[in-house]
Amino acid sequence: MIAEECVYQRPVGLTAAHTHYCPGCTHGIAHRLAAEILEELGILGRTIGVASVGCSVFAYNYIACDFVGAAHGRAPAVATGLKRVLPDRIIFTYQGDGDLASIGLGEVLHAATRGEQITVIFINNAIYGMTGGQMAPTSPPGMVTTSSPSGRDPQQTGYPVRVCELVAQMDGAAYVARRSLHNPAEVRKAKKALRAAFECQIAGRGLALVELLSTCPTNWGMTPIDALHWVEERMIPVFPLGEFKNVEH
Repeated sequence: MIAEECVYQRPVGLTAAHTHYCPGCTHGIAHRLAAEILEELGILGRTIGVASVGCSVFAYNYIACDFVGAAHGRAPAVATGLKRVLPDRIIFTYQGDGDLASIGLGEVLHAATRGEQITVIFINNAIYGMTGGQMAPTSPPGMVTTSSPSGRDPQQTGYPVRVCELVAQMDGAAYVARRSLHNPAEVRKAKKALRAAFECQIAGRGLALVELLSTCPTNWGMTPIDALHWVEERMIPVFPLGEFKNVEH
């Protein structure tokens, strides 16, 4: 008789709900990582997430902690209020690039200047996913979208916004990192970065932000496998991976 060993199962921090994400979207991987970390750190029961506007809006259905909804781009402001009223809770936002890097860029930068004790999870898939695939502030030059059918032209629409590089300059930012979800090795590094971001909040060092390069096969017009390759070939050269700031104390 061969004994079976379970090596992979749904973490307690992840609900059993079926997600609404398209096949090949890596939002689900990010959800799982966050759920695992909250469980492993023993903070799931005192964590409150702030759901943004975009494909990620239903995060409250998938991560098994309390959640509050925020208006478009305002998740860091909502998180700030929650943390100041409930300082013993762990507060995080979960935002896409349209939400954080466009309408909400001012919110996250000012939260960082104030050193708010929150954790920001930033999903960068270089496009507006929920509203039909328009060009986002993070779309690389030459990227074809529904609002840039000939490819993004920097002379017309500017260059991509590099959020980590901006936030890292703020004195109140304590931990800033960019990782990717396009292969198993990078997923492991992403989990390590997310864990460090939550530990930063637990230690009270300041704002922590982790940017995760993610796929959007549907709006990119690619297969899931091709989308993973596109992250490596087109996104990482524009958005280099690594830690941009880590204030230990």
